[in-house]
Amino acid sequence: MENSLAGTWSLILGASAGMGRSCALALAEAGSNIVGVHFDTASRQSAVDELIDQIRAHGVQAHFFNDNAASDTVRARVVEEMVKLVGPDGVRVMLHSLAFGSLVRFLPEPGGSGPVVSRKQMTMTLDVMAHSLVYWFQDLLTAGLLPSGSKVFAMTSAGTARISATYGPVSAAKSALESHVRQLAVEAAPYGIAVNAIRAGITLTESFLRIPESTELGERARQGNPHGRLTTPDDVAEALVLLARARPSWLTGNVIGVDGGEILTV
Repeated sequence: MENSLAGTWSLILGASAGMGRSCALALAEAGSNIVGVHFDTASRQSAVDELIDQIRAHGVQAHFFNDNAASDTVRARVVEEMVKLVGPDGVRVMLHSLAFGSLVRFLPEPGGSGPVVSRKQMTMTLDVMAHSLVYWFQDLLTAGLLPSGSKVFAMTSAGTARISATYGPVSAAKSALESHVRQLAVEAAPYGIAVNAIRAGITLTESFLRIPESTELGERARQGNPHGRLTTPDDVAEALVLLARARPSWLTGNVIGVDGGEILTV
């Protein structure tokens, strides 16, 4: 029997665009109330307001916080608000989809003097895109917001093993993120909580298009994908809802590919 998400709560870090946005809408359509954390300028507020209206149109609640999800102060405040909002049932789904990091080479090009990654940039990228998963998990668990049956997901990419010129800091962060997923999966098993990474195929999100070599990477993936197209955020959202409906925590500690077979051929 299908495990309904109706009346549950989902927390999405990075909820306003790309994968996070599509997953928020798909979870809302499945009946889950949404708490979203995002970090946007005033120029994007109308788009965020539209997303909130679309979520609520499914008859569920939507509470969004426009702030830095990697900040300890912000995390503490949001968790405190969620305790009041969510109640004793806690969060059924948590999605870590933070896509903010430095896209810069480790070394200058031969004969060149271009910028290279700094210690500050490397530390920031890993803290936002990887380590913050651990800190949110710790605080949610301590607050009683991750009961048995909860599902935690983190967005990763094939860039953990494939190299492009400016992706080094993000690649390091995604590799650390996958390591964190495995460690959390083992430590969370006695709590009945499943933790998995979702490895999406190349998707034309705003964060992907910021990669200087995105045009070349996207075209190569499109030509090589067995389906003849790129992955979309909706492909990822559909898979996440399917996984979120699973009852047990036996599916845990994995990197789950949602790429139409892209990694097999590209």
